[in-house]
Amino acid sequence: MKTNHKLRIINIVGARPNFIKIAPLMAEYKRHPKIQPLLVHTGQHYDYEMSEIFFQNLEIPNPDIYLNVGNGSHAAQTAKIMTAFEKVVLKEQPDLIVVVGDVNSTLACSLVASKLNTKIAHVEAGLRSFDREMPEEINRIVTDSLSDYLFVSEGSGLKNLKKEGINSNKVHFVGNIMIDTLLANMNIINQSNILEKLELSKNEYSVMTLHRPSNVDSEEALLEILDILNFMSKEIKIVYPIHPRPKKMIKAYNLSKKFEGLKNLIFIEPLGYIDFVKLVKDSNFVLTDSGGIQEETTILKVPCLTMRENTERPVTIEKGTNYLVGRDKEQIKRRIRDILKGKIKESNILELWDGETAKRIVKVIAEDEQRSKIGFYEK
Repeated sequence: MKTNHKLRIINIVGARPNFIKIAPLMAEYKRHPKIQPLLVHTGQHYDYEMSEIFFQNLEIPNPDIYLNVGNGSHAAQTAKIMTAFEKVVLKEQPDLIVVVGDVNSTLACSLVASKLNTKIAHVEAGLRSFDREMPEEINRIVTDSLSDYLFVSEGSGLKNLKKEGINSNKVHFVGNIMIDTLLANMNIINQSNILEKLELSKNEYSVMTLHRPSNVDSEEALLEILDILNFMSKEIKIVYPIHPRPKKMIKAYNLSKKFEGLKNLIFIEPLGYIDFVKLVKDSNFVLTDSGGIQEETTILKVPCLTMRENTERPVTIEKGTNYLVGRDKEQIKRRIRDILKGKIKESNILELWDGETAKRIVKVIAEDEQRSKIGFYEK
Protein backbone atom coordinates (compact mmCIF):
# COMPACT_ATOMS: atom_id res chain seq x y z
CA MET A 1 0.00 0.00 0.00
CA LYS A 2 1.31 3.42 -0.93
CA THR A 3 0.52 6.69 0.76
CA ASN A 4 1.35 10.29 0.05
CA HIS A 5 1.35 11.09 3.74
CA LYS A 6 4.30 13.19 4.82
CA LEU A 7 5.71 13.01 8.31
CA ARG A 8 4.64 16.26 9.95
CA ILE A 9 7.16 17.30 12.58
CA ILE A 10 6.71 20.39 14.74
CA ASN A 11 10.05 21.67 16.03
CA ILE A 12 10.07 23.87 19.13
CA VAL A 13 12.43 26.76 19.89
CA GLY A 14 12.15 29.39 22.57
CA ALA A 15 15.55 30.46 23.89
CA ARG A 16 19.12 30.98 22.68
CA PRO A 17 20.36 27.40 23.27
CA ASN A 18 17.36 26.04 21.35
CA PHE A 19 18.26 27.99 18.23
CA ILE A 20 21.76 26.52 18.17
CA LYS A 21 20.40 23.00 18.55
CA ILE A 22 17.52 23.23 16.07
CA ALA A 23 19.54 24.70 13.18
CA PRO A 24 21.20 21.41 12.09
CA LEU A 25 17.87 19.59 12.21
CA MET A 26 16.13 22.18 10.02
CA ALA A 27 18.97 21.81 7.51
CA GLU A 28 18.86 18.00 7.61
CA TYR A 29 15.11 17.83 7.03
CA LYS A 30 15.69 19.33 3.57
CA ARG A 31 17.35 16.06 2.55
CA HIS A 32 14.16 14.13 3.34
CA PRO A 33 11.30 15.03 0.99
CA LYS A 34 8.90 12.81 2.94
CA ILE A 35 9.31 15.01 6.02
CA GLN A 36 7.28 18.18 6.41
CA PRO A 37 8.84 20.25 9.21
CA LEU A 38 7.17 23.17 10.94
CA LEU A 39 9.09 25.55 13.19
CA VAL A 40 7.32 26.99 16.23
CA HIS A 41 8.98 29.83 18.18
CA THR A 42 7.37 30.25 21.57
CA GLY A 43 8.84 33.71 22.11
CA GLN A 44 10.39 32.74 25.47
CA HIS A 45 13.37 34.94 24.55
CA TYR A 46 11.75 37.93 22.99
CA ASP A 47 14.39 40.60 22.44
CA TYR A 48 16.48 40.94 19.28
CA GLU A 49 19.86 39.94 20.70
CA MET A 50 18.48 36.78 22.26
CA SER A 51 16.41 35.67 19.27
CA GLU A 52 16.31 37.09 15.75
CA ILE A 53 20.06 37.54 15.37
CA PHE A 54 20.52 33.82 15.97
CA PHE A 55 18.09 33.00 13.18
CA GLN A 56 20.17 35.19 10.86
CA ASN A 57 23.54 33.85 11.99
CA LEU A 58 22.53 30.20 11.74
CA GLU A 59 20.35 30.56 8.61
CA ILE A 60 17.35 29.08 10.39
CA PRO A 61 14.16 29.57 8.37
CA ASN A 62 11.68 32.04 9.77
CA PRO A 63 9.28 30.37 12.22
CA ASP A 64 6.07 29.08 10.69
CA ILE A 65 4.30 29.95 13.94
CA TYR A 66 5.28 32.51 16.58
CA LEU A 67 3.52 32.24 19.94
CA ASN A 68 4.90 35.48 21.39
CA VAL A 69 4.53 34.43 25.04
CA GLY A 70 7.19 36.82 26.39
CA ASN A 71 8.52 36.96 29.92
CA GLY A 72 7.02 35.88 33.23
CA SER A 73 7.54 33.56 36.17
CA HIS A 74 8.25 29.91 35.42
CA ALA A 75 4.63 28.98 36.12
CA ALA A 76 3.15 31.88 34.15
CA GLN A 77 5.44 31.37 31.18
CA THR A 78 4.87 27.62 31.08
CA ALA A 79 1.10 28.10 31.30
CA LYS A 80 1.07 30.68 28.49
CA ILE A 81 3.13 28.40 26.24
CA MET A 82 0.88 25.42 26.95
CA THR A 83 -2.30 27.35 26.23
CA ALA A 84 -0.95 28.73 22.95
CA PHE A 85 0.73 25.51 21.80
CA GLU A 86 -2.33 23.35 22.41
CA LYS A 87 -4.14 25.31 19.70
CA VAL A 88 -1.22 24.70 17.32
CA VAL A 89 -1.23 20.93 17.87
CA LEU A 90 -5.00 20.68 17.47
CA LYS A 91 -4.86 22.63 14.23
CA GLU A 92 -1.73 21.14 12.65
CA GLN A 93 -2.17 17.53 13.81
CA PRO A 94 1.56 16.71 13.78
CA ASP A 95 2.88 13.15 13.82
CA LEU A 96 5.74 14.17 16.10
CA ILE A 97 7.03 17.16 18.03
CA VAL A 98 10.76 17.72 18.56
CA VAL A 99 11.91 19.57 21.66
CA VAL A 100 15.51 20.40 22.50
CA GLY A 101 17.33 21.12 25.73
CA ASP A 102 15.74 22.02 29.04
CA VAL A 103 14.01 25.40 28.93
CA ASN A 104 10.38 26.12 29.85
CA SER A 105 9.33 25.80 26.21
CA THR A 106 10.70 22.25 26.18
CA LEU A 107 8.61 21.21 29.17
CA ALA A 108 5.44 23.09 28.23
CA CYS A 109 5.22 21.77 24.68
CA SER A 110 6.00 18.21 25.82
CA LEU A 111 3.16 18.30 28.34
CA VAL A 112 0.72 19.51 25.70
CA ALA A 113 1.81 16.90 23.14
CA SER A 114 1.63 14.09 25.68
CA LYS A 115 -1.93 14.98 26.73
CA LEU A 116 -2.95 15.08 23.05
CA ASN A 117 -1.30 11.69 22.34
CA THR A 118 1.29 13.18 20.00
CA LYS A 119 4.72 11.58 19.89
CA ILE A 120 7.63 13.50 21.41
CA ALA A 121 11.34 13.45 20.56
CA HIS A 122 13.71 15.02 23.10
CA VAL A 123 17.09 16.08 21.77
CA GLU A 124 19.72 16.23 24.53
CA ALA A 125 17.93 13.74 26.74
CA GLY A 126 19.31 12.16 29.91
CA LEU A 127 21.41 15.03 31.21
CA ARG A 128 21.17 15.40 34.99
CA SER A 129 22.69 17.83 37.47
CA PHE A 130 20.91 16.06 40.37
CA ASP A 131 20.00 19.50 41.68
CA ARG A 132 16.23 19.84 41.99
CA GLU A 133 16.60 23.53 42.84
CA MET A 134 17.43 24.15 39.17
CA PRO A 135 14.22 24.63 37.17
CA GLU A 136 16.01 23.11 34.18
CA GLU A 137 16.46 19.84 36.06
CA ILE A 138 12.71 19.50 36.56
CA ASN A 139 12.18 20.30 32.88
CA ARG A 140 14.66 17.57 31.85
CA ILE A 141 13.22 14.87 34.09
CA VAL A 142 9.59 15.47 33.13
CA THR A 143 10.33 15.82 29.41
CA ASP A 144 12.33 12.58 29.36
CA SER A 145 9.56 10.73 31.17
CA LEU A 146 7.07 11.80 28.48
CA SER A 147 9.22 11.30 25.38
CA ASP A 148 8.99 8.55 22.76
CA TYR A 149 12.46 9.25 21.38
CA LEU A 150 15.29 10.19 23.73
CA PHE A 151 18.35 11.40 21.84
CA VAL A 152 21.41 11.37 24.11
CA SER A 153 24.56 13.49 23.73
CA GLU A 154 26.98 11.84 26.18
CA GLY A 155 27.49 8.61 28.10
CA SER A 156 26.17 9.94 31.40
CA GLY A 157 22.79 10.39 29.74
CA LEU A 158 22.57 6.69 28.92
CA LYS A 159 23.36 5.75 32.53
CA ASN A 160 20.86 8.24 33.95
CA LEU A 161 18.00 7.07 31.76
CA LYS A 162 18.73 3.43 32.55
CA LYS A 163 18.62 4.20 36.31
CA GLU A 164 15.28 5.97 35.83
CA GLY A 165 13.80 2.90 34.15
CA ILE A 166 13.30 4.44 30.71
CA ASN A 167 12.65 1.80 28.05
CA SER A 168 15.97 1.28 26.26
CA ASN A 169 14.19 0.98 22.90
CA LYS A 170 13.37 4.68 23.16
CA VAL A 171 16.96 5.73 23.87
CA HIS A 172 19.43 6.59 21.11
CA PHE A 173 23.02 7.74 21.60
CA VAL A 174 23.49 10.19 18.73
CA GLY A 175 26.10 12.71 19.93
CA ASN A 176 25.97 16.42 20.58
CA ILE A 177 23.87 18.49 18.20
CA MET A 178 25.41 21.79 19.40
CA ILE A 179 28.70 20.59 17.97
CA ASP A 180 27.03 20.14 14.56
CA THR A 181 26.36 23.87 14.58
CA LEU A 182 29.82 24.75 15.85
CA LEU A 183 31.67 22.70 13.24
CA ALA A 184 29.37 23.72 10.37
CA ASN A 185 30.02 27.41 11.06
CA MET A 186 33.74 27.30 11.89
CA ASN A 187 34.87 29.03 8.70
CA ILE A 188 32.43 31.90 9.23
CA ILE A 189 33.35 32.08 12.92
CA ASN A 190 37.02 32.47 12.03
CA GLN A 191 36.15 35.42 9.77
CA SER A 192 34.37 37.36 12.52
CA ASN A 193 35.90 40.78 13.26
CA ILE A 194 34.56 41.01 16.82
CA LEU A 195 38.07 41.18 18.30
CA GLU A 196 38.93 44.16 16.12
CA LYS A 197 35.68 45.88 17.08
CA LEU A 198 36.45 45.45 20.77
CA GLU A 199 40.16 46.22 20.30
CA LEU A 200 41.19 42.87 21.77
CA SER A 201 44.08 40.54 21.01
CA LYS A 202 43.95 36.75 20.97
CA ASN A 203 44.57 35.10 24.37
CA GLU A 204 44.89 38.46 26.13
CA TYR A 205 41.38 38.51 27.60
CA SER A 206 38.84 36.25 29.29
CA VAL A 207 35.10 35.92 28.68
CA MET A 208 32.43 35.82 31.38
CA THR A 209 28.81 34.74 31.02
CA LEU A 210 26.83 34.62 34.24
CA HIS A 211 23.05 34.66 34.36
CA ARG A 212 21.72 31.90 36.63
CA PRO A 213 19.60 33.02 39.60
CA SER A 214 21.99 31.39 42.08
CA ASN A 215 24.76 33.68 40.83
CA VAL A 216 22.97 36.95 40.14
CA ASP A 217 19.69 37.15 42.06
CA SER A 218 21.03 38.17 45.48
CA GLU A 219 23.22 41.00 46.69
CA GLU A 220 25.43 38.49 48.50
CA ALA A 221 26.09 36.51 45.32
CA LEU A 222 26.79 39.64 43.27
CA LEU A 223 29.25 40.91 45.88
CA GLU A 224 31.07 37.58 45.80
CA ILE A 225 31.31 37.80 42.02
CA LEU A 226 32.51 41.38 42.34
CA ASP A 227 35.32 40.18 44.61
CA ILE A 228 36.29 37.47 42.10
CA LEU A 229 36.23 40.00 39.27
CA ASN A 230 38.37 42.38 41.29
CA PHE A 231 41.05 39.67 41.42
CA MET A 232 40.64 38.72 37.76
CA SER A 233 40.79 42.30 36.53
CA LYS A 234 44.27 42.65 38.00
CA GLU A 235 45.43 39.67 35.95
CA ILE A 236 43.56 39.92 32.63
CA LYS A 237 40.81 41.77 30.75
CA ILE A 238 37.29 40.40 31.21
CA VAL A 239 34.67 40.72 28.48
CA TYR A 240 31.11 40.33 29.79
CA PRO A 241 28.31 40.10 27.20
CA ILE A 242 25.73 40.85 29.86
CA HIS A 243 22.42 39.01 29.89
CA PRO A 244 19.30 41.10 30.72
CA ARG A 245 18.87 39.32 34.06
CA PRO A 246 22.20 40.25 35.73
CA LYS A 247 21.99 43.73 34.25
CA LYS A 248 18.64 44.18 35.99
CA MET A 249 19.89 42.73 39.30
CA ILE A 250 23.12 44.76 39.39
CA LYS A 251 21.02 47.89 38.96
CA ALA A 252 18.46 46.73 41.54
CA TYR A 253 21.14 46.37 44.23
CA ASN A 254 22.81 49.68 43.33
CA LEU A 255 26.05 47.92 42.35
CA SER A 256 26.46 49.43 38.89
CA LYS A 257 29.22 51.85 39.92
CA LYS A 258 31.21 49.11 41.65
CA PHE A 259 31.09 46.83 38.61
CA GLU A 260 31.75 49.62 36.14
CA GLY A 261 34.63 50.82 38.31
CA LEU A 262 36.68 47.68 37.64
CA LYS A 263 39.41 48.76 35.27
CA ASN A 264 39.59 45.69 33.02
CA LEU A 265 35.93 44.67 33.02
CA ILE A 266 34.37 45.33 29.61
CA PHE A 267 30.56 45.23 29.48
CA ILE A 268 29.08 44.58 26.04
CA GLU A 269 25.59 43.79 24.79
CA PRO A 270 24.73 40.12 24.11
CA LEU A 271 26.28 38.92 20.86
CA GLY A 272 25.01 36.79 18.02
CA TYR A 273 26.26 33.23 17.71
CA ILE A 274 29.10 33.82 15.25
CA ASP A 275 30.68 36.75 17.09
CA PHE A 276 30.23 35.13 20.49
CA VAL A 277 31.90 31.86 19.54
CA LYS A 278 34.78 33.78 17.96
CA LEU A 279 35.15 35.75 21.20
CA VAL A 280 35.27 32.49 23.19
CA LYS A 281 37.54 30.71 20.70
CA ASP A 282 40.28 33.34 20.94
CA SER A 283 39.98 33.95 24.68
CA ASN A 284 42.44 32.78 27.32
CA PHE A 285 39.66 31.19 29.36
CA VAL A 286 35.92 31.44 30.07
CA LEU A 287 34.10 31.95 33.38
CA THR A 288 30.50 30.80 33.03
CA ASP A 289 27.42 29.22 34.56
CA SER A 290 26.03 28.14 31.19
CA GLY A 291 25.50 24.55 30.12
CA GLY A 292 26.26 24.75 26.41
CA ILE A 293 29.40 26.84 26.79
CA GLN A 294 30.95 24.00 28.78
CA GLU A 295 30.58 21.87 25.64
CA GLU A 296 31.69 24.49 23.13
CA THR A 297 34.86 25.33 25.08
CA THR A 298 35.75 21.63 25.23
CA ILE A 299 35.68 21.38 21.42
CA LEU A 300 37.47 24.73 21.05
CA LYS A 301 40.10 23.60 23.63
CA VAL A 302 39.54 26.72 25.72
CA PRO A 303 39.73 26.37 29.54
CA CYS A 304 36.32 26.81 31.16
CA LEU A 305 35.65 27.63 34.81
CA THR A 306 32.04 26.77 35.62
CA MET A 307 30.64 28.74 38.54
CA ARG A 308 28.17 26.11 39.67
CA GLU A 309 28.15 23.42 42.35
CA ASN A 310 27.18 20.76 39.80
CA THR A 311 26.97 20.13 36.07
CA GLU A 312 24.68 18.03 33.92
CA ARG A 313 27.54 17.67 31.43
CA PRO A 314 30.17 15.66 33.37
CA VAL A 315 31.98 14.55 30.22
CA THR A 316 33.28 18.11 29.83
CA ILE A 317 35.09 17.71 33.13
CA GLU A 318 36.18 14.09 32.67
CA LYS A 319 37.45 14.46 29.10
CA GLY A 320 37.18 18.17 28.29
CA THR A 321 38.57 21.52 29.40
CA ASN A 322 35.95 22.26 32.05
CA TYR A 323 36.56 22.86 35.78
CA LEU A 324 33.69 22.97 38.27
CA VAL A 325 34.57 25.80 40.69
CA GLY A 326 31.32 27.05 42.23
CA ARG A 327 31.93 30.43 43.87
CA ASP A 328 35.03 29.12 45.67
CA LYS A 329 37.20 32.25 45.40
CA GLU A 330 40.44 30.50 46.32
CA GLN A 331 39.92 27.70 43.81
CA ILE A 332 38.97 30.18 41.09
CA LYS A 333 42.08 32.26 41.78
CA ARG A 334 44.26 29.15 41.77
CA ARG A 335 42.80 27.89 38.49
CA ILE A 336 43.21 31.29 36.83
CA ARG A 337 46.84 31.53 37.92
CA ASP A 338 47.49 28.04 36.53
CA ILE A 339 45.76 28.85 33.24
CA LEU A 340 47.73 32.08 32.84
CA LYS A 341 50.90 30.02 33.34
CA GLY A 342 49.78 27.62 30.61
CA LYS A 343 48.79 24.77 32.94
CA ILE A 344 45.57 23.54 31.36
CA LYS A 345 43.80 20.25 30.81
CA GLU A 346 44.06 18.57 27.44
CA SER A 347 40.76 18.06 25.64
CA ASN A 348 40.08 14.55 24.36
CA ILE A 349 38.05 13.56 21.33
CA LEU A 350 34.49 12.96 22.52
CA GLU A 351 32.42 10.14 21.08
CA LEU A 352 30.02 11.22 18.32
CA TRP A 353 30.74 14.94 18.81
CA ASP A 354 31.56 14.96 15.12
CA GLY A 355 29.03 17.19 13.35
CA GLU A 356 26.81 14.28 12.23
CA THR A 357 24.29 14.23 15.08
CA ALA A 358 21.37 15.73 13.13
CA LYS A 359 21.80 13.10 10.42
CA ARG A 360 21.64 10.34 13.02
CA ILE A 361 18.54 11.84 14.68
CA VAL A 362 16.57 12.23 11.45
CA LYS A 363 17.62 8.76 10.29
CA VAL A 364 16.28 7.19 13.49
CA ILE A 365 12.98 9.06 13.24
CA ALA A 366 12.54 8.34 9.52
CA GLU A 367 13.32 4.62 9.80
CA ASP A 368 11.15 4.15 12.88
CA GLU A 369 8.17 6.01 11.48
CA GLN A 370 8.56 4.06 8.23
CA ARG A 371 7.77 0.94 10.26
CA SER A 372 4.95 2.55 12.24
CA LYS A 373 1.24 2.85 11.59
CA ILE A 374 1.74 6.34 10.11
CA GLY A 375 2.47 4.85 6.69
CA PHE A 376 5.38 7.21 6.23
CA TYR A 377 6.89 5.53 3.18
CA GLU A 378 5.73 2.58 1.10
CA LYS A 379 4.49 -0.38 3.16
